[in-house]
Amino acid sequence: MVIEKRFLEKIFPLELLEFFEITDYQELCSIEDKLEYIIVDFTERNDLPNGYSFDEYETKDFMSSKLIQDFPIRGKGVYLRIIKRRWRHKQTGAIIKRDYSFMAEGSKFTAELSDFLKDASGYKARYHEQYSELLLREEQNPSKAL
Repeated sequence: MVIEKRFLEKIFPLELLEFFEITDYQELCSIEDKLEYIIVDFTERNDLPNGYSFDEYETKDFMSSKLIQDFPIRGKGVYLRIIKRRWRHKQTGAIIKRDYSFMAEGSKFTAELSDFLKDASGYKARYHEQYSELLLREEQNPSKAL
């Protein structure tokens, strides 16, 4: 089954899509336990937070991505790989990042996604046991876990 990006954009909260774009998705199956799952990559748009200008700031790079479990679709596990940006002041080198706490409170996000967007201290993954190995591998080695 091939999933269209346009379809994915219709099932995720508009608040998330306002600041992130779907840059990739994969439908995968674990060989070991034959569990099917979907990973959707959300990359933060290159829009500076309000009050900042590209005259003073430049895109620095991305922060480490986080793989977060979302609600399942048709019995398949769904994971969101959230890739947040950071920007650097051209003269001082000060780093800024967008604050998403306004969006996470009272949203329809999973508690895990909400905690991550709020940059909650002590962030702990809340995932179903059958997918815990996938998330553990991703955290230990993001490029080779999948």
